[in-house]
Amino acid sequence: MRTNIPEKLLQIADDIAENGNANLTRLGVLKKWFERPERLSAFAVWIATRATSRKGKAGGKAAELFRAAKRLLAGADLCRPKLNRQAAEMLHDCLRDFQNEYQNQQWGPVRIVHNWNLMLVEHALAIYLRHADYPPDGYKLAADYCQNYDSRYGNGLNGPSRTKIKEIVRFMFTIEAVEESQG
Repeated sequence: MRTNIPEKLLQIADDIAENGNANLTRLGVLKKWFERPERLSAFAVWIATRATSRKGKAGGKAAELFRAAKRLLAGADLCRPKLNRQAAEMLHDCLRDFQNEYQNQQWGPVRIVHNWNLMLVEHALAIYLRHADYPPDGYKLAADYCQNYDSRYGNGLNGPSRTKIKEIVRFMFTIEAVEESQG
């Protein structure tokens, strides 16, 4: 079913090009698109796949976790992913335990994240396994995927976020086209 949500995301990308940044909360338009649970599951697996394919140095346990994630996600159907549930649960638990360090701040405990891409995989697997019917988690995952720190604007949608938003739009167009072709 075709929606106008991808066009709204493209407008956010255009606004970033024009103004240098945009507020992360503008990605909230995705919540409507994620109301179909199969879309949210597919998006979560797609984000996990993107996060595991990112370039960057990872050694030791992190590299091992990346390899495990790539094996789990290899060959997953873009529109209707079916992951080995037991393997996904085990990997999710390992990812959570790997970055399970918290620091107490005045407002409460803050999780210390050493590898952002592994955190994206962890959150994506949590959606796939437990929260495929909760669109706000999809919005949060998209925001975590797209956000970028820039000293001029802080943490939000800027520079490299445009490319990531356009990647999401291509994913959405693919999913919508498959949905239309299936009836």
